[in-house]
Amino acid sequence: MTTNMTRAGRLVAVLVTQNRRAELETTLTRLLQTPPAQLAAVVVVDNASDDDTAAWLASHDSDRLVVHRCGRNLGGAGGFETGMRLAVARFDPDWLVLMDDDARPMPDALARFHARDRTDHAAWAAAVYHPDGRICDINRPSVNPFWHRRAFLRTAFGHGRDGFHIPESAYDAPEPQPIDAASFVGLFVARRGVALAGYPDGNLFLYGEDVLYTLRLTEAGGSIAFDPDITFEHAYSTVDSAQRRFRPLWKSYYLHRNLLLVYRRAAGPMFWPALLVILPRWIARTRHHRGDRAAYLRFLWRAVADGLRARTGVAHDEIVAASPERRTPAE
Repeated sequence: MTTNMTRAGRLVAVLVTQNRRAELETTLTRLLQTPPAQLAAVVVVDNASDDDTAAWLASHDSDRLVVHRCGRNLGGAGGFETGMRLAVARFDPDWLVLMDDDARPMPDALARFHARDRTDHAAWAAAVYHPDGRICDINRPSVNPFWHRRAFLRTAFGHGRDGFHIPESAYDAPEPQPIDAASFVGLFVARRGVALAGYPDGNLFLYGEDVLYTLRLTEAGGSIAFDPDITFEHAYSTVDSAQRRFRPLWKSYYLHRNLLLVYRRAAGPMFWPALLVILPRWIARTRHHRGDRAAYLRFLWRAVADGLRARTGVAHDEIVAASPERRTPAE
């Protein structure tokens, strides 16, 4: 394996997958086509896939590829915690770059990451786009409105998500801009960032682990910046917003529980007043779950109870068993 160093240092990718072999094939092929000087290794965490993912991964013979197959589905959160720990222990990298199986760097993205000294920040977030060129809104970085007065006022007075997420103009800006939180699609984390924030909480299973992690990093003194010159593609299928239903319904538990943890970290002493605004909105979503309203409310109340107690060690099988679908789909 090459020991060539770039300005940014030794970079290792962490990729979490489950039952999306076609997407994984595109992403992994692109990563392994990257010169070793730009990407020293790729750690793939296979979240107990039951399609042909494991066999396809086993057919690769690359000294830059490490595959870790989980005995059970750990969710995205558990996958990233596992992968980051393995990458640090195995390769001692200067930087980690995180992504899902359906997200990948654009062909020149890693070269652009290495084109400058990155030590002025503990983490860097890429600009993430849909394959058709639209900005991928779910991966739009943000500032914490409870730490920034202007963002708080924008959020409180009608701008909603646009009040605290970076504007579209930031994607065309000539310079990076500071942020407080970002997703795990195209996030580059320095080793000193890991030293400051540790690893994601794998017990969160799904939703919010990336925001909680990056907020914790920011609180610990590790600054984060958004760099529009580093671009990623995310083949994310948007959900019909007219339905506004959770499919499968068990996902509503993780979203609401983990959002409470996010709000508590973000809001600090303002958490309880914020909860009085948030909770009625969540209850109002019941109307979108005709036929499953009682089950939705049961998940919601359990999520609120567990979120307020910061109880994250709930067995995933227990949550799935309480869902009307009673199945374990791909995460």
